[in-house]
Amino acid sequence: MAQLDPKNINKIVLAYSGGLDTSIIAKWLQETYDAEVITFTADIGQGEEVEPARAKAKAMGIKNIHIEDLREEFARDYVFPMFRANAIYEGEYLLGTSIARPLIAKRLVEIAKEHNADAISHGATGKGNDQVRFELGAVALSPDVVTIAPWREWDLSSRESLMQYAKEHDIAIDYAGSTKKSPYSMDANLLHISYEGGVLEDPYAEAEDDMWRWSVSPEEAPDEAQYLELEYKKGDIVAIDGEALKPFEVMIKLNEIGGKHGIGRLDIVENRYVGMKSRGCYETPAGTIMLKAHRGIESLTLDREAAHLKDELMPRYAKIIYNGYWFSPERMMLQALIDKSQEYVNGTVRVKLYKGAVSVVGRKSDDSLFDEKIATFEDDAGAYDQKDAEGFIRLNGLRLAIEASRGRDLSK
Repeated sequence: MAQLDPKNINKIVLAYSGGLDTSIIAKWLQETYDAEVITFTADIGQGEEVEPARAKAKAMGIKNIHIEDLREEFARDYVFPMFRANAIYEGEYLLGTSIARPLIAKRLVEIAKEHNADAISHGATGKGNDQVRFELGAVALSPDVVTIAPWREWDLSSRESLMQYAKEHDIAIDYAGSTKKSPYSMDANLLHISYEGGVLEDPYAEAEDDMWRWSVSPEEAPDEAQYLELEYKKGDIVAIDGEALKPFEVMIKLNEIGGKHGIGRLDIVENRYVGMKSRGCYETPAGTIMLKAHRGIESLTLDREAAHLKDELMPRYAKIIYNGYWFSPERMMLQALIDKSQEYVNGTVRVKLYKGAVSVVGRKSDDSLFDEKIATFEDDAGAYDQKDAEGFIRLNGLRLAIEASRGRDLSK
Protein backbone atom coordinates (compact mmCIF):
# COMPACT_ATOMS: atom_id res chain seq x y z
CA MET A 1 0.00 0.00 0.00
CA ALA A 2 1.46 3.34 -1.07
CA GLN A 3 2.40 5.95 1.55
CA LEU A 4 0.67 9.33 1.70
CA ASP A 5 2.61 12.40 0.56
CA PRO A 6 0.36 15.49 0.88
CA LYS A 7 2.44 17.40 -1.68
CA ASN A 8 1.46 14.91 -4.38
CA ILE A 9 -2.28 14.90 -3.68
CA ASN A 10 -4.14 16.89 -6.32
CA LYS A 11 -7.25 14.75 -6.90
CA ILE A 12 -9.13 12.66 -4.36
CA VAL A 13 -12.07 10.33 -5.01
CA LEU A 14 -14.32 10.27 -1.97
CA ALA A 15 -16.90 7.60 -1.14
CA TYR A 16 -19.71 10.06 -0.47
CA SER A 17 -23.09 9.32 1.10
CA GLY A 18 -24.26 12.87 1.67
CA GLY A 19 -24.49 12.16 5.38
CA LEU A 20 -22.87 13.90 8.32
CA ASP A 21 -19.39 12.38 8.16
CA THR A 22 -18.74 12.43 4.43
CA SER A 23 -20.16 15.92 3.86
CA ILE A 24 -17.73 17.27 6.40
CA ILE A 25 -14.95 15.11 4.98
CA ALA A 26 -15.47 16.56 1.50
CA LYS A 27 -14.96 20.09 2.84
CA TRP A 28 -12.09 19.00 5.08
CA LEU A 29 -10.26 17.35 2.17
CA GLN A 30 -10.62 20.52 0.09
CA GLU A 31 -9.20 22.67 2.86
CA THR A 32 -6.52 20.31 4.16
CA TYR A 33 -5.06 19.09 0.86
CA ASP A 34 -6.04 21.98 -1.41
CA ALA A 35 -7.11 19.25 -3.80
CA GLU A 36 -9.98 18.61 -6.18
CA VAL A 37 -12.51 16.31 -4.56
CA ILE A 38 -14.44 13.90 -6.81
CA THR A 39 -17.43 12.28 -5.14
CA PHE A 40 -18.74 8.80 -5.73
CA THR A 41 -22.15 7.79 -4.39
CA ALA A 42 -23.24 4.20 -4.88
CA ASP A 43 -26.98 3.67 -5.15
CA ILE A 44 -27.19 0.21 -3.62
CA GLY A 45 -30.73 0.61 -2.38
CA GLN A 46 -30.57 3.46 0.13
CA GLY A 47 -33.09 5.34 -1.99
CA GLU A 48 -33.80 8.83 -0.69
CA GLU A 49 -30.19 9.50 0.24
CA VAL A 50 -28.90 9.48 -3.34
CA GLU A 51 -30.14 12.68 -4.97
CA PRO A 52 -29.64 14.87 -1.88
CA ALA A 53 -25.99 13.76 -2.06
CA ARG A 54 -25.71 15.34 -5.51
CA ALA A 55 -27.15 18.63 -4.28
CA LYS A 56 -24.88 18.71 -1.25
CA ALA A 57 -21.79 17.97 -3.34
CA LYS A 58 -22.66 20.76 -5.77
CA ALA A 59 -23.15 23.15 -2.86
CA MET A 60 -19.52 22.52 -1.87
CA GLY A 61 -18.26 23.34 -5.34
CA ILE A 62 -17.61 19.77 -6.41
CA LYS A 63 -17.74 19.43 -10.18
CA ASN A 64 -17.14 15.74 -10.79
CA ILE A 65 -20.01 13.91 -9.10
CA HIS A 66 -20.49 10.19 -9.73
CA ILE A 67 -23.84 8.71 -8.69
CA GLU A 68 -24.30 5.18 -9.97
CA ASP A 69 -27.19 2.75 -9.75
CA LEU A 70 -25.41 -0.41 -8.61
CA ARG A 71 -28.44 -2.15 -7.15
CA GLU A 72 -28.49 -4.99 -9.67
CA GLU A 73 -24.75 -5.64 -9.46
CA PHE A 74 -24.88 -5.47 -5.68
CA ALA A 75 -27.72 -7.97 -5.40
CA ARG A 76 -26.57 -10.30 -8.19
CA ASP A 77 -22.81 -10.42 -7.59
CA TYR A 78 -22.52 -9.86 -3.86
CA VAL A 79 -25.70 -10.47 -1.84
CA PHE A 80 -27.02 -13.51 -3.71
CA PRO A 81 -23.66 -15.37 -3.72
CA MET A 82 -23.40 -14.73 0.02
CA PHE A 83 -26.89 -16.11 0.66
CA ARG A 84 -26.06 -19.28 -1.26
CA ALA A 85 -23.74 -19.93 1.68
CA ASN A 86 -26.40 -19.12 4.34
CA ALA A 87 -23.82 -16.73 5.74
CA ILE A 88 -24.48 -15.32 9.19
CA TYR A 89 -21.89 -13.78 11.55
CA GLU A 90 -21.83 -14.83 15.21
CA GLY A 91 -25.14 -16.62 14.83
CA GLU A 92 -27.22 -13.49 14.18
CA TYR A 93 -25.81 -10.78 11.90
CA LEU A 94 -26.71 -11.07 8.20
CA LEU A 95 -23.70 -8.97 7.10
CA GLY A 96 -25.70 -6.12 5.55
CA THR A 97 -22.97 -3.50 5.92
CA SER A 98 -20.06 -5.88 5.38
CA ILE A 99 -21.19 -7.13 1.97
CA ALA A 100 -21.68 -3.60 0.57
CA ARG A 101 -18.11 -2.46 1.15
CA PRO A 102 -16.22 -4.50 -1.50
CA LEU A 103 -18.39 -3.17 -4.34
CA ILE A 104 -17.90 0.43 -3.18
CA ALA A 105 -14.14 -0.15 -2.88
CA LYS A 106 -14.08 -1.62 -6.38
CA ARG A 107 -15.79 1.40 -7.93
CA LEU A 108 -13.66 3.84 -5.91
CA VAL A 109 -10.53 2.35 -7.41
CA GLU A 110 -12.00 2.28 -10.92
CA ILE A 111 -13.13 5.92 -10.75
CA ALA A 112 -9.76 6.96 -9.38
CA LYS A 113 -8.11 5.39 -12.41
CA GLU A 114 -10.57 7.09 -14.78
CA HIS A 115 -9.72 10.51 -13.36
CA ASN A 116 -6.03 9.78 -12.79
CA ALA A 117 -6.63 10.65 -9.14
CA ASP A 118 -3.89 10.56 -6.55
CA ALA A 119 -5.89 9.11 -3.67
CA ILE A 120 -9.20 7.70 -2.51
CA SER A 121 -10.97 8.55 0.73
CA HIS A 122 -13.78 7.22 2.91
CA GLY A 123 -15.75 8.20 5.99
CA ALA A 124 -15.14 5.13 8.10
CA THR A 125 -13.98 5.80 11.64
CA GLY A 126 -10.74 4.56 13.15
CA LYS A 127 -12.74 2.42 15.57
CA GLY A 128 -14.86 0.56 13.04
CA ASN A 129 -14.70 -2.36 10.66
CA ASP A 130 -15.47 -0.38 7.52
CA GLN A 131 -12.05 1.25 7.30
CA VAL A 132 -10.60 -2.26 7.10
CA ARG A 133 -13.13 -3.42 4.52
CA PHE A 134 -12.71 -0.41 2.25
CA GLU A 135 -8.94 -0.44 2.37
CA LEU A 136 -8.43 -4.20 2.08
CA GLY A 137 -10.79 -4.20 -0.89
CA ALA A 138 -8.98 -1.30 -2.53
CA VAL A 139 -5.47 -2.68 -2.04
CA ALA A 140 -6.53 -6.11 -3.34
CA LEU A 141 -7.60 -4.48 -6.59
CA SER A 142 -4.97 -1.72 -6.80
CA PRO A 143 -1.81 -2.44 -4.76
CA ASP A 144 -0.43 1.11 -5.11
CA VAL A 145 -3.61 2.86 -4.01
CA VAL A 146 -3.25 5.80 -1.59
CA THR A 147 -6.04 6.06 0.96
CA ILE A 148 -6.91 9.09 3.07
CA ALA A 149 -8.88 8.24 6.20
CA PRO A 150 -9.81 11.58 7.85
CA TRP A 151 -11.05 9.96 11.05
CA ARG A 152 -7.47 8.81 11.65
CA GLU A 153 -6.06 12.29 10.98
CA TRP A 154 -8.34 15.09 12.13
CA ASP A 155 -9.21 16.32 15.62
CA LEU A 156 -12.99 16.13 15.22
CA SER A 157 -13.56 13.44 17.82
CA SER A 158 -17.32 13.41 18.42
CA ARG A 159 -20.69 13.79 16.71
CA GLU A 160 -21.12 17.14 18.47
CA SER A 161 -17.83 18.47 17.05
CA LEU A 162 -18.90 17.33 13.59
CA MET A 163 -22.22 19.13 13.94
CA GLN A 164 -20.37 22.29 14.99
CA TYR A 165 -18.02 22.01 12.00
CA ALA A 166 -21.02 21.64 9.70
CA LYS A 167 -22.64 24.73 11.20
CA GLU A 168 -19.47 26.80 10.83
CA HIS A 169 -19.07 25.76 7.18
CA ASP A 170 -22.77 26.06 6.28
CA ILE A 171 -23.09 22.36 5.41
CA ALA A 172 -26.67 21.07 5.36
CA ILE A 173 -26.94 17.92 7.47
CA ASP A 174 -29.90 15.64 8.20
CA TYR A 175 -31.06 16.03 11.79
CA ALA A 176 -29.06 19.24 12.18
CA GLY A 177 -32.11 20.91 13.66
CA SER A 178 -33.05 17.95 15.79
CA THR A 179 -33.30 18.21 19.54
CA LYS A 180 -31.41 14.93 19.83
CA LYS A 181 -27.88 15.42 21.07
CA SER A 182 -26.36 12.63 19.05
CA PRO A 183 -28.24 11.28 16.01
CA TYR A 184 -27.87 7.65 15.10
CA SER A 185 -25.16 6.65 12.70
CA MET A 186 -27.12 4.85 9.99
CA ASP A 187 -26.18 2.85 6.92
CA ALA A 188 -28.73 1.57 4.42
CA ASN A 189 -28.70 -0.61 1.32
CA LEU A 190 -30.89 -3.25 -0.32
CA LEU A 191 -30.04 -5.77 2.37
CA HIS A 192 -30.48 -3.77 5.54
CA ILE A 193 -30.43 -0.54 7.50
CA SER A 194 -28.19 -0.29 10.55
CA TYR A 195 -28.24 1.96 13.60
CA GLU A 196 -25.42 2.80 16.00
CA GLY A 197 -24.74 5.53 18.55
CA GLY A 198 -27.08 7.50 20.75
CA VAL A 199 -28.90 5.47 23.39
CA LEU A 200 -27.61 2.29 21.73
CA GLU A 201 -24.19 2.92 23.26
CA ASP A 202 -25.69 1.56 26.48
CA PRO A 203 -26.13 -2.16 25.69
CA TYR A 204 -28.83 -2.43 28.38
CA ALA A 205 -30.99 0.39 27.00
CA GLU A 206 -33.84 -0.65 24.72
CA ALA A 207 -33.88 0.93 21.26
CA GLU A 208 -36.37 3.76 20.86
CA ASP A 209 -39.57 2.84 19.05
CA ASP A 210 -39.26 5.70 16.58
CA MET A 211 -35.76 4.60 15.51
CA TRP A 212 -36.97 1.79 13.23
CA ARG A 213 -37.64 2.89 9.65
CA TRP A 214 -38.28 -0.19 7.51
CA SER A 215 -40.55 -2.29 9.66
CA VAL A 216 -43.52 -2.09 11.96
CA SER A 217 -43.17 -3.66 15.38
CA PRO A 218 -44.37 -7.28 15.48
CA GLU A 219 -47.10 -6.17 17.86
CA GLU A 220 -48.44 -3.75 15.25
CA ALA A 221 -48.10 -6.17 12.32
CA PRO A 222 -51.24 -7.49 10.56
CA ASP A 223 -53.28 -10.07 12.45
CA GLU A 224 -53.53 -12.17 9.28
CA ALA A 225 -50.54 -14.16 8.01
CA GLN A 226 -49.24 -13.73 4.46
CA TYR A 227 -47.92 -16.61 2.36
CA LEU A 228 -45.28 -16.31 -0.37
CA GLU A 229 -44.01 -18.83 -2.89
CA LEU A 230 -40.33 -18.33 -3.70
CA GLU A 231 -38.96 -20.08 -6.76
CA TYR A 232 -35.30 -21.08 -6.73
CA LYS A 233 -32.83 -21.82 -9.50
CA LYS A 234 -29.30 -22.91 -8.57
CA GLY A 235 -29.71 -21.45 -5.09
CA ASP A 236 -31.07 -18.05 -6.14
CA ILE A 237 -34.61 -16.73 -5.94
CA VAL A 238 -35.82 -16.07 -9.48
CA ALA A 239 -39.55 -15.50 -8.91
CA ILE A 240 -42.05 -14.58 -6.18
CA ASP A 241 -45.59 -15.92 -6.46
CA GLY A 242 -44.92 -16.80 -10.08
CA GLU A 243 -43.59 -13.37 -11.06
CA ALA A 244 -40.07 -13.49 -12.52
CA LEU A 245 -37.84 -10.88 -10.88
CA LYS A 246 -34.23 -9.71 -11.05
CA PRO A 247 -32.18 -10.13 -7.87
CA PHE A 248 -32.52 -6.49 -6.78
CA GLU A 249 -36.25 -6.60 -7.49
CA VAL A 250 -36.56 -9.69 -5.32
CA MET A 251 -34.96 -7.80 -2.44
CA ILE A 252 -37.09 -4.69 -2.89
CA LYS A 253 -40.28 -6.74 -2.84
CA LEU A 254 -39.26 -8.87 0.15
CA ASN A 255 -38.17 -5.80 2.11
CA GLU A 256 -41.55 -4.20 1.55
CA ILE A 257 -43.55 -7.31 2.44
CA GLY A 258 -41.28 -8.35 5.31
CA GLY A 259 -41.29 -4.86 6.84
CA LYS A 260 -45.06 -4.83 6.74
CA HIS A 261 -45.08 -7.97 8.91
CA GLY A 262 -42.43 -6.77 11.38
CA ILE A 263 -39.77 -9.16 10.09
CA GLY A 264 -36.03 -8.66 10.32
CA ARG A 265 -35.39 -6.56 13.43
CA LEU A 266 -32.20 -7.37 15.28
CA ASP A 267 -30.45 -5.92 18.34
CA ILE A 268 -26.98 -7.38 18.94
CA VAL A 269 -23.59 -6.85 20.50
CA GLU A 270 -20.98 -8.04 18.01
CA ASN A 271 -17.21 -8.52 18.07
CA ARG A 272 -15.57 -6.10 15.66
CA TYR A 273 -12.47 -7.12 13.74
CA VAL A 274 -10.52 -4.23 15.29
CA GLY A 275 -10.94 -5.79 18.72
CA MET A 276 -13.84 -4.13 20.51
CA LYS A 277 -17.44 -5.06 21.12
CA SER A 278 -20.11 -2.92 19.49
CA ARG A 279 -23.88 -2.72 19.96
CA GLY A 280 -25.95 -2.19 16.84
CA CYS A 281 -29.52 -2.55 15.65
CA TYR A 282 -30.43 -3.81 12.20
CA GLU A 283 -33.48 -4.21 10.01
CA THR A 284 -33.08 -6.93 7.40
CA PRO A 285 -36.54 -7.99 6.20
CA ALA A 286 -35.57 -9.46 2.81
CA GLY A 287 -32.45 -11.16 4.14
CA THR A 288 -34.32 -12.79 7.02
CA ILE A 289 -36.84 -14.28 4.60
CA MET A 290 -34.15 -15.29 2.11
CA LEU A 291 -32.06 -17.13 4.69
CA LYS A 292 -35.00 -19.11 6.05
CA ALA A 293 -36.32 -20.00 2.60
CA HIS A 294 -32.92 -20.96 1.21
CA ARG A 295 -32.31 -23.38 4.05
CA GLY A 296 -35.77 -24.74 3.33
CA ILE A 297 -35.04 -25.58 -0.31
CA GLU A 298 -31.59 -26.93 0.56
CA SER A 299 -33.13 -29.27 3.13
CA LEU A 300 -34.94 -30.96 0.24
CA THR A 301 -32.27 -30.93 -2.46
CA LEU A 302 -28.83 -31.11 -0.80
CA ASP A 303 -27.11 -34.35 0.13
CA ARG A 304 -26.64 -34.75 3.89
CA GLU A 305 -22.85 -34.54 3.93
CA ALA A 306 -22.80 -31.67 1.43
CA ALA A 307 -25.24 -29.75 3.63
CA HIS A 308 -23.25 -30.47 6.77
CA LEU A 309 -19.99 -29.46 5.12
CA LYS A 310 -21.58 -26.16 4.09
CA ASP A 311 -22.70 -25.58 7.66
CA GLU A 312 -19.18 -26.26 8.92
CA LEU A 313 -17.62 -23.86 6.43
CA MET A 314 -20.24 -21.13 6.75
CA PRO A 315 -18.85 -19.44 9.92
CA ARG A 316 -15.43 -19.17 8.25
CA TYR A 317 -17.00 -17.76 5.09
CA ALA A 318 -19.05 -15.24 7.10
CA LYS A 319 -15.99 -14.17 9.07
CA ILE A 320 -14.04 -13.62 5.85
CA ILE A 321 -16.76 -11.24 4.62
CA TYR A 322 -17.18 -9.51 7.98
CA ASN A 323 -13.45 -8.87 8.23
CA GLY A 324 -13.17 -7.41 4.73
CA TYR A 325 -11.64 -10.20 2.67
CA TRP A 326 -14.22 -10.50 -0.11
CA PHE A 327 -11.45 -10.05 -2.69
CA SER A 328 -9.25 -12.85 -1.37
CA PRO A 329 -8.18 -16.30 -2.57
CA GLU A 330 -9.81 -18.02 0.40
CA ARG A 331 -13.21 -16.42 -0.28
CA MET A 332 -12.97 -17.31 -3.97
CA MET A 333 -12.10 -20.91 -3.11
CA LEU A 334 -15.04 -21.22 -0.74
CA GLN A 335 -17.35 -19.51 -3.21
CA ALA A 336 -16.47 -22.07 -5.89
CA LEU A 337 -17.36 -24.87 -3.49
CA ILE A 338 -20.58 -23.16 -2.41
CA ASP A 339 -21.69 -22.45 -5.97
CA LYS A 340 -20.99 -26.05 -6.98
CA SER A 341 -23.25 -27.20 -4.14
CA GLN A 342 -26.14 -25.18 -5.58
CA GLU A 343 -26.38 -27.09 -8.88
CA TYR A 344 -29.54 -28.92 -7.81
CA VAL A 345 -30.92 -26.33 -5.38
CA ASN A 346 -33.98 -25.72 -7.53
CA GLY A 347 -37.67 -25.64 -6.70
CA THR A 348 -40.25 -23.72 -4.73
CA VAL A 349 -40.46 -22.81 -1.05
CA ARG A 350 -43.67 -21.64 0.58
CA VAL A 351 -43.15 -19.32 3.55
CA LYS A 352 -45.57 -17.90 6.09
CA LEU A 353 -45.01 -14.39 7.43
CA TYR A 354 -46.69 -13.49 10.69
CA LYS A 355 -45.91 -10.89 13.35
CA GLY A 356 -42.12 -10.87 13.01
CA ALA A 357 -41.73 -14.58 12.26
CA VAL A 358 -40.87 -16.42 9.04
CA SER A 359 -41.82 -20.08 8.80
CA VAL A 360 -41.19 -22.52 5.97
CA VAL A 361 -44.49 -24.35 5.52
CA GLY A 362 -43.86 -26.12 2.22
CA ARG A 363 -41.17 -27.03 -0.26
CA LYS A 364 -41.11 -28.92 -3.57
CA SER A 365 -38.53 -29.66 -6.24
CA ASP A 366 -37.96 -31.81 -9.30
CA ASP A 367 -34.48 -32.32 -7.82
CA SER A 368 -35.76 -33.43 -4.42
CA LEU A 369 -33.85 -36.13 -2.55
CA PHE A 370 -36.86 -36.79 -0.35
CA ASP A 371 -38.14 -40.29 -1.16
CA GLU A 372 -41.64 -40.83 0.16
CA LYS A 373 -41.42 -44.59 -0.40
CA ILE A 374 -38.47 -44.80 1.98
CA ALA A 375 -39.49 -42.12 4.51
CA THR A 376 -43.09 -43.28 5.03
CA PHE A 377 -44.31 -44.69 8.34
CA GLU A 378 -46.71 -46.85 6.38
CA ASP A 379 -45.87 -50.01 4.43
CA ASP A 380 -42.87 -49.17 2.22
CA ALA A 381 -43.13 -52.38 0.15
CA GLY A 382 -39.54 -53.32 0.99
CA ALA A 383 -37.94 -50.02 -0.05
CA TYR A 384 -36.11 -49.91 3.28
CA ASP A 385 -35.13 -53.06 5.18
CA GLN A 386 -35.33 -52.16 8.85
CA LYS A 387 -33.21 -55.17 9.75
CA ASP A 388 -30.22 -53.43 8.14
CA ALA A 389 -30.25 -50.96 11.03
CA GLU A 390 -29.09 -53.67 13.45
CA GLY A 391 -25.74 -54.14 11.73
CA PHE A 392 -25.39 -50.41 11.20
CA ILE A 393 -25.79 -49.75 14.92
CA ARG A 394 -23.52 -52.64 15.89
CA LEU A 395 -20.64 -51.43 13.71
CA ASN A 396 -20.99 -47.81 14.78
CA GLY A 397 -21.10 -48.86 18.43
CA LEU A 398 -18.12 -51.23 18.14
CA ARG A 399 -15.50 -48.72 19.28
CA LEU A 400 -17.66 -47.71 22.25
CA ALA A 401 -18.14 -51.35 23.26
CA ILE A 402 -14.37 -51.98 23.12
CA GLU A 403 -13.67 -48.99 25.37
CA ALA A 404 -16.29 -50.13 27.88
CA SER A 405 -14.91 -53.68 27.83
CA ARG A 406 -11.51 -52.30 28.84
CA GLY A 407 -13.03 -50.75 31.95
CA ARG A 408 -13.15 -47.17 30.69
CA ASP A 409 -16.05 -45.21 32.18
CA LEU A 410 -17.46 -43.04 29.42
CA SER A 411 -20.10 -41.52 31.71
CA LYS A 412 -17.61 -39.13 33.32
